[in-house]
Amino acid sequence: MPADLEVLIRRLEGLVTARRYVLLDYDIEKVNVEAACVITPGLESPTISPLRKLDWVAVRAMVLRKDANRVMDELWSVGARGILVTDIHACRL
Repeated sequence: MPADLEVLIRRLEGLVTARRYVLLDYDIEKVNVEAACVITPGLESPTISPLRKLDWVAVRAMVLRKDANRVMDELWSVGARGILVTDIHACRL
């Protein structure tokens, strides 16, 4: 297969995947992060970043678009706050 065709196929696959997923960001206390990560495991693993408030972290994970509202409800119930959903325009996985 020509290299240009492989690049095109990867780009198209990335667009299709991007339409199926959203990026979910939220803040949560460290004591609740394991429960939250069960809800949002991401594709490989969620990104967890420290916050200025030492007992809290920020979490970012891709979730299926169709599940976003349910996931937000579940996260809220385990203490997540500042929950944001962002469209993904393109990705490579």
